[in-house]
Amino acid sequence: MTTHTVHTTCPSPLGELLLTGEKSAGLTLASLSLPGQRGAPAVRAGERDDGAFAEARRQLEAYFDGRLTRFRLPLAAAGTPFQRRVWQALEDIPYGTTTSYGDLAARLGVPRDAIRTVGQALGANPLLLVRPCHRVIGADGSMRGYAGGVERKLWLLTHEGALQPTLA
Repeated sequence: MTTHTVHTTCPSPLGELLLTGEKSAGLTLASLSLPGQRGAPAVRAGERDDGAFAEARRQLEAYFDGRLTRFRLPLAAAGTPFQRRVWQALEDIPYGTTTSYGDLAARLGVPRDAIRTVGQALGANPLLLVRPCHRVIGADGSMRGYAGGVERKLWLLTHEGALQPTLA
């Protein structure tokens, strides 16, 4: 059975999301990126397949409407074994909460002097929102390194109720 890469876009409060996937008998979601995201995949116009992403789009809409707190989509497992282990651990961070890089590293058995490797794995996460790396923050509560931009990280954490809205 042959597999080929397809993509679509999806409107969101964060801008138009780019979704890519591997299509064979079904679709496995390979990436979800935000506008202007560093490291976002490049796609070719002829590979667009909006229908293949119907379930992903439905879940994203429910998430942004506040009706979904956990994504349930088949995901492509691209990444090193360590990256995949870090990304899997993200799914244990409940909606509406945060954890620190140090706490995540401790749960994974990563020594304190290697916490940076956890941050690097988070920075390589190809499935923003779906694998909720935005829920990982500095031990002092600071918003650090989010490939989609810190302002979007703040928006997501406020949307999920982990942060209180600020008055502009």
